[in-house]
Amino acid sequence: MQRLRLKRGWTQEYLAELAVLDLSYAQRVERGEINVTLSSLANFADALGVQPGVLLRAGKPPVIKRGRPKTKRAATARTRK
Repeated sequence: MQRLRLKRGWTQEYLAELAVLDLSYAQRVERGEINVTLSSLANFADALGVQPGVLLRAGKPPVIKRGRPKTKRAATARTRK
């Protein structure tokens, strides 16, 4: 759902408004904190203009990078040695 929403350039608030659902509910569904009901799934699908089954397909999990990001200063200092 999040991928489709972002592809359209929509905010969570806008999607929730189109789906006639509470913003906090839409946020919790996107974060995977709660399970979506069938009626809400239909509302989200209608708002996004897709079949409900599209929202049930498994997606790729986001890439999470661990550790601290390298700074330009640290990278430059290593190349000088």
